[in-house]
Amino acid sequence: MSPHIRLAIFAMAGTIALASPSQAQAPNKNAPEAIEIQSREIAHFDRKNPHTRRFGELEFIGGLVLQSTHKNFGGISGLHIADDGLGFTAHSDRGHWLRGKFKLDSDRITGIENAEMAPMRGPDGRTLGSRKWFDTEALASDGENFFVGVERANQILRYRISDGLNARGIPIQIPNSIRKLPFNQGLEALAFVPKGMPLAGSLLAISELGLDEKGNILAFILGGRTPGLFSIRRIGSFEISDTAISPTGHLVVVERYFRFLTGIHLRIRAIPLAEIKPGAVVDGKILLEADNNFDIDNMEALAITKNAAGQIVLTLMSDNNFNYFQRTILLRFLWPQ
Repeated sequence: MSPHIRLAIFAMAGTIALASPSQAQAPNKNAPEAIEIQSREIAHFDRKNPHTRRFGELEFIGGLVLQSTHKNFGGISGLHIADDGLGFTAHSDRGHWLRGKFKLDSDRITGIENAEMAPMRGPDGRTLGSRKWFDTEALASDGENFFVGVERANQILRYRISDGLNARGIPIQIPNSIRKLPFNQGLEALAFVPKGMPLAGSLLAISELGLDEKGNILAFILGGRTPGLFSIRRIGSFEISDTAISPTGHLVVVERYFRFLTGIHLRIRAIPLAEIKPGAVVDGKILLEADNNFDIDNMEALAITKNAAGQIVLTLMSDNNFNYFQRTILLRFLWPQ
């Protein structure tokens, strides 16, 4: 090899060596990341009566205990299930999306596949965590957008679904009364009312422990034809943790409370949308009540769908608060009509 060729090769190698570090792209730490979720079956809802399937108005279909080694898995506080009954989107209260597909055996969920997580972003693309917008507690959808309630900031962000897990949350206009809700006890539940129902086109927002002068839970009708404030009668020490709209025309609310002596308690109520209007105090029918005798945890997420037979299915997930003593569980019930 001639000295000139050898010199040219050395020069090219030097150029490549110098160019490579600057041209190499650093991995995006905020990009969606595939995760593995392991599951264990919950075969019986009532620990003392394992063969019982009917509880109040609901019929237990099955459940799972979910686990993952991913550091951001847990704290599930919102859930949406696609029309096909397979794809789902959830989020944690620490500002991370969770997306995947259910594995089904009839209506019973047997596992989760194709799961991925990504941090939720604000309007400028920064993560909600970096903005200190903590406690993303509520999730609703109008079919084109997700609406996410940020409890400690008392804001509602709109995410365009077509942008996937990289979507940016744009704050929507909300009344000052929402911003004045108690710190860390503010926006806890959201539900969008679809066409053909009373309050169609409205976004219903419910506080965790913002109370009216009579001690009932404050809730808001946002948008639609009759925006305003209403209340949900508070029964005992329960607090509302999530809500969803049923095809029956009901606002279904999940309630819970915890005491060290008695443990965790769960209640599900169905409130007719026709009764909700500005100034109203609504109550509704109790569908289910459960305590430590049942296989529950801190149930904070609810989605309502229809199965292939047109029957109504309630799917709940729990917030484990990222601690060792609680679990991320999924429970599924049929609501016979």
